[in-house]
Amino acid sequence: MSNNLEIENNEKTRVVSEYYGENVFNDNIMRQRLPKSIYKSLKKSIDEAKPIDPGIADVVAATMKDWAIEKGATHYTHWFQPMTGITAEKHDSFISPQADGRIIMEFSGKELIKGEPDASSFPSGGLRATFEARGYTSWDCTSPAFYRDGTLYIPTAFYSYTGEVLDKKTPLLRSMDVLSNQAVRIVKLFGGNNVKRVITTVGAEQEYFLISQEMYKRRKDLVYTGRTLFGAIPPKGQEMEDHYFGTIKESVAAFMSELDEELWKLGVSSKTKHNEVAPSQHEMAPIFTSSNIATDHNQLVMDTLKKVAIRHKLICLLHEKPFAGVNGSGKHNNWSMGTDTGENLLEPGDTPNVNLRFLVFLAAVIKAVDVYQDILRASAANPGNDHRLGANEAPPAIISIFLGDQLSDILDQIEKTGIAKSIKESGEIKNLLSTLPSLPKDSTDRNRTSPFAFTGNKFEFRMVPSSSSIAGPNFVLNTAVAEVLREIADKLEKSKDVEADSYNIVRDIVKNHKRIIFNGNNYSDEWVKEAKSRGILNLKSLVEAIPTIIEKKNVELMVKHRILNEVELKSRFEIIMESYIKTVRIEALTMLKMTKRQFIPAGMKYIQVLSDGINSVKNTGLSVDTSVQADLLKKSSDLLVLINKNVVNLEKLVYEDHSTGDILSHGKYYKEKVMAEMSELRKNVDSLEVIVDHDLWPVPTYGQILYNVE
Repeated sequence: MSNNLEIENNEKTRVVSEYYGENVFNDNIMRQRLPKSIYKSLKKSIDEAKPIDPGIADVVAATMKDWAIEKGATHYTHWFQPMTGITAEKHDSFISPQADGRIIMEFSGKELIKGEPDASSFPSGGLRATFEARGYTSWDCTSPAFYRDGTLYIPTAFYSYTGEVLDKKTPLLRSMDVLSNQAVRIVKLFGGNNVKRVITTVGAEQEYFLISQEMYKRRKDLVYTGRTLFGAIPPKGQEMEDHYFGTIKESVAAFMSELDEELWKLGVSSKTKHNEVAPSQHEMAPIFTSSNIATDHNQLVMDTLKKVAIRHKLICLLHEKPFAGVNGSGKHNNWSMGTDTGENLLEPGDTPNVNLRFLVFLAAVIKAVDVYQDILRASAANPGNDHRLGANEAPPAIISIFLGDQLSDILDQIEKTGIAKSIKESGEIKNLLSTLPSLPKDSTDRNRTSPFAFTGNKFEFRMVPSSSSIAGPNFVLNTAVAEVLREIADKLEKSKDVEADSYNIVRDIVKNHKRIIFNGNNYSDEWVKEAKSRGILNLKSLVEAIPTIIEKKNVELMVKHRILNEVELKSRFEIIMESYIKTVRIEALTMLKMTKRQFIPAGMKYIQVLSDGINSVKNTGLSVDTSVQADLLKKSSDLLVLINKNVVNLEKLVYEDHSTGDILSHGKYYKEKVMAEMSELRKNVDSLEVIVDHDLWPVPTYGQILYNVE
């Protein structure tokens, strides 16, 4: 039996290994197909982040085209990531008509390197007027091209005719170079003279919900906004904790199996899949890769989740809080730094107390997160996260770092004495079962409540929204850490005793920035008070967080390292605020439409049923107690009065022009006025749902949606 199982498992492994990455123009394909000199030149550009030699572009383009055509491609597209938060693509065919009426398939180096999509309809935050339409895409050779659905996809950056950055990827690529340059300086001081680059790596865990297409189509709030704007809590939510890591249902397992297959073909190393805490919630996690490729891969993950779900008669919801009262969805951004020689710079080793290089990099991250906590929080802000953060296992809006007992103790010793002489041993877990050996304990526990937790050899930024690109959080993190590494390198390169001065630097950072370290329960009210006393920010909403990206300190950071200039930062502030206002407005209009066309009529029908029932009893002349019907009639009528009042108020708030020309004030108006009235309307409609006869309620309930998939 075991032999058969081994054969079956080996067969599965062999099959996956045959098709893994088959639709990616990866290093293996390039090595096989490109002339040796061309391959070496391109590989050098990729590995060292150097400009590509224009002289090789035509050969690379022709080879890429031939490979894609063999796959079935007829078109190519420059695939980019504008400020819409999703990807964009314009497809052009390879065909080139000939004089004799035939066509040939052509693709030049010029077409590979540069594209020209219309930039006028993408968000620019005032950088470009509508009539200034020209924009350019530029090939990012560090992220491999891939084939999909008859098209060759070429990852690119996107910028305007006058050179302004219009996308999310360009700042990320720049930040990776900046961090690499500064980190290499530190590594060389500790003997790493053979290191040429430091690469930031990311593994983005992706949470999502799966619901039935039928239920989805009957909920206009889900269709228009991606979340339920109404819905009473069902009798059973997630309180039994029986869904987390539970047996995966057959239909979901089939979906996950196809998802893995599609992602593996695209070279996305989907590694882990499981049920999450909330009913109908799930998670996938990939293996780490470089930040820019991880960003591209996560965009492919989100797109593939949605496409595969439809094929299984499901809908994938990526909103941060599609259902009130149960877990929302995040994207746990596992971030680290590694050398091109294969060393993880955040690996503590067996003796982290004397691993000075590790301690310097750890201290740099601590200071960066403390000094730039505001813009780091802003990088994780979107409208959906306003509903998610601080509730149902999501981290709070307060940035803090979890280090665990061992590292915290080491830093305490360094702060007090300048060195760390001892280390807290992790020990073993013994006597689990007589048949099991003792198990070694990790050096730290896990803190699920921490927004920024050290988890062995990386930091897990748990605040990132599930529907957003990971480019923003990562370019902010990279740049902030790069700036602190620059400060450290400037000091150590002048030092006569690098070891002693490194300890002094670590000690000073701990003294001045230990306020950001918190190993306790981030959900507690006590932490909110303590964080305030420490001077740590609590930016609860997007409207509070986003203005920090244009504060002087943060503008200086981005300008100094040439990530974004002041005008580009202001444009992003405008884009994000405008998107927030539009999002809340769409939600408000959807609530109004559903209430007037569905919920008020349902309430009126129920009142009519109750009235008819009371009248029929009275007409019998019998002495029958109708107090129950009368009580329900009154409650329903009172709620309809309140609901109608909410509708009138919300219409007035939404339809009257309250803009002042100041987009921040306009955003605050939507947050403080419009959202408040939306909350009141929801509360009253949800109360009506609990009363009205189930058969009369016009939309699927939470219970029906969350427990419908088998």
